[in-house]
Amino acid sequence: MKPPLLSVRVPATSANLGAGFDTLGMALSLYNVFNVRELLPPGVFSCDVIGEGAKELADAENNMVVQSCLQAWRMWDVDADLPGFALECHNVIPLCRGLGSSSTAVVAGVVLANELAALGKSEARLLRAMTSIEGHPDNVAPCFLGGMTVSCWDGAELRYVKLPPLPPDMHVVAAVPDVRVRTHDARKALPSEVPFGDAVFNLGRAALLCAAWSTGRWEHLSWGMDDRLHQPYRSRLFPGGEVILERVRGIPGCLGVAISGSGPTVVALVRGGPGEVASKMCRTFSEHGVASQFFVLEGTAEGTRVEAKNVYNVQSHNLSWE
Repeated sequence: MKPPLLSVRVPATSANLGAGFDTLGMALSLYNVFNVRELLPPGVFSCDVIGEGAKELADAENNMVVQSCLQAWRMWDVDADLPGFALECHNVIPLCRGLGSSSTAVVAGVVLANELAALGKSEARLLRAMTSIEGHPDNVAPCFLGGMTVSCWDGAELRYVKLPPLPPDMHVVAAVPDVRVRTHDARKALPSEVPFGDAVFNLGRAALLCAAWSTGRWEHLSWGMDDRLHQPYRSRLFPGGEVILERVRGIPGCLGVAISGSGPTVVALVRGGPGEVASKMCRTFSEHGVASQFFVLEGTAEGTRVEAKNVYNVQSHNLSWE
């Protein structure tokens, strides 16, 4: 098989991290890869999906990578007669599990839009487009940049900071139960208002999490990963959710545990051997009648990377579609 014209590797993420609802997120070392196999006539797209979502995501008209690419071109007022393309998706990240699978599609689509049209957009402009499409930055920022990010979005402007990496001996254990929680349902589970005390609680915990991460004061992560804005509500959406955080947080070496994204995946930051934490997580899901799998991942993984770039600059070449 010929090498792809363009290939983009995009990491999973754990967003809403701890107390950082809609603000904090980290990239994880689990990757989807999106290949442009060939250029097609303008307006013509095809999609082949291998792995997760193979039966659900192969419709190009509804594929989020394709649609994000087209939306980015519209946002940037790109009016050239741009080509369609044949897309090949290699999906490893589980769908609807709180690991940012939809964000990988948004990020990949915007990166493809920039590369295919040779626009040379800056990091900030690309990330602003991704956030506009996604609606909030806590997934797309770490997905694009890698590592742990703090981001704020007011609907027009985006501010973000990338925090220092985790130490080499710290891992992220992600326990993924065999149930889905769709983002729409997870949002509906949240209250329209929260008690003032809960807001103050989260403000202090989020500030502590950022300070601890920035200075290497890892003993404070357990507090920083506490939350009252979304975890008490979303933990009710999947079996075992209301007990698993308390069961795991006391295990030696576990520095913090939280629901990943909108769930149902649960992530724990572990220093040293991850076996006991992974076993306790999966056993808890089993006790509640749910099968699960776990991943031991790096929590300051590399961000989005263009791995192959053999495509024409379609704005400066006279292409024939005969």
